[in-house]
Amino acid sequence: MRKYDLAIFDLDGTILYTLEDLKNSLNHALTSRGYPARTLEEVRRFVGNGVRKLVERGAPAGTDPAELERLYAAFHEYYKQHDLDNTRPYEGISALLEKLRAAGLRLAVVSNKVDYGVKDLCGRFFPGAFDAAIGERPGVAKKPAPDMVNEALARIGIPRERAVYIGDSEVDIQTARNAGMDEIIVAWGFRKAEELAPHGPKRVAEDPQALYAALTEE
Repeated sequence: MRKYDLAIFDLDGTILYTLEDLKNSLNHALTSRGYPARTLEEVRRFVGNGVRKLVERGAPAGTDPAELERLYAAFHEYYKQHDLDNTRPYEGISALLEKLRAAGLRLAVVSNKVDYGVKDLCGRFFPGAFDAAIGERPGVAKKPAPDMVNEALARIGIPRERAVYIGDSEVDIQTARNAGMDEIIVAWGFRKAEELAPHGPKRVAEDPQALYAALTEE
């Protein structure tokens, strides 16, 4: 019998390359308030814990809470109009999702990206692929808390022992462990292997083909 019935994916850095649009939205917010822009490499290190944390990390040290709220609002105003400018699926991901569904797996997305962005991007790039797409919203704890993962499990009706969480960062490793689930970390995302090594990922997929094999093994 196949080991998994449900694969829960992170979004940014796992199935979608979103880094440039996140960088551009952050820099729009920063420069509109007179602050210096951040590089792509800096933003790569800042992402993973949601937009509020991205803005906080991108803003100059000591920025007061009221100003952070203004930056956060400016980020969202821009991102709502520009979240598709440079974003694209990683190579082989669309085919992977189709093959997984054909093999009988249920699929979900759980992301610290704001909920409207998760639904917009999944609908645009992967229409009909996911049984649930869940993003950050008020009253629900962000990853690495297991709340959104638990919501996906409940919505789809698959026990956690038959599910696996797939991501690209240390946040995703901790999310899977907090949810009491197996994890698979992808090698093509926003974190480098040396950054993830101290967190001890239990399984790493080097490419979508390897991920398919891991998800469909018996």
